[in-house]
Amino acid sequence: MKKILALITAVVLTIGVFTGCSTGNKKEEANKNLNSLERVKKNGVLIMGLNDTYPPMEFRDESHNLVGFDIDLGQEIGKKLGVKVEVKTNDWKGIILSLKAKKFDMILSTMSITDERKKEIDFSTPYIVGGQRIVVKKGNNAVKDVKDLKGKVIGCQLGSTGEISASKIEGIKELKKYDGVTDAFNDLSVGRIDAVIADGQVGGYYLKKRGGDLVLLDAKLTNEPVGIGFRKEDKELKEAVDKALDELKNDGTLSKLSLKWFGEDIYK
Repeated sequence: MKKILALITAVVLTIGVFTGCSTGNKKEEANKNLNSLERVKKNGVLIMGLNDTYPPMEFRDESHNLVGFDIDLGQEIGKKLGVKVEVKTNDWKGIILSLKAKKFDMILSTMSITDERKKEIDFSTPYIVGGQRIVVKKGNNAVKDVKDLKGKVIGCQLGSTGEISASKIEGIKELKKYDGVTDAFNDLSVGRIDAVIADGQVGGYYLKKRGGDLVLLDAKLTNEPVGIGFRKEDKELKEAVDKALDELKNDGTLSKLSLKWFGEDIYK
């Protein structure tokens, strides 16, 4: 009797496993037939990937909450699409690989639009035009422009357009690359490096928070349009986000976010 019961139990469990697999396969197959926008709307969640070390765009506050311009922008885009927004953090140097591996639906993390990146992913219309600037320690009168960086040790964020700009500066002594731009600013503050190359808006915000020990120079190395990154096949989702960005600009939402995080309306 025990053997018969054991056999029946095994058969029932096997049927359950195959039924579960069949149901799961059907769901996966159904999702495959949806385009990128339909998939997001069906799931009810838009997943955005970012690196959380870039104030005021995306960073952790004193309570370790994830805040910033891009966080607020992502939430506003979610409202336009009628879905919730989920954030997944990622190392900056691997963020494009994670997008292509479908860890998230888009990259909303102050990503400058470059020809090199466009070979791998698509971008939304620009929502900010940034640019790389030079940050030095207060009182350092030896560095006033790019030409003054000759023979100096410079810091930048690894994998950023700041790294690209810094690597093009001729005659520098050494280029130190950091996982987070805040680490570069800390080393600059204690004198380990002579200057940092960083996005102007990021540098300006962070310097105000530090209490004035660092200075953002007027010299601008680049003009960089910033966009949201998508997998090349996800054209429907990209188009929907482009529409949302246009609406957010026209209804004044982007201006409100700019005033909140930058202290000025960059969309005027």
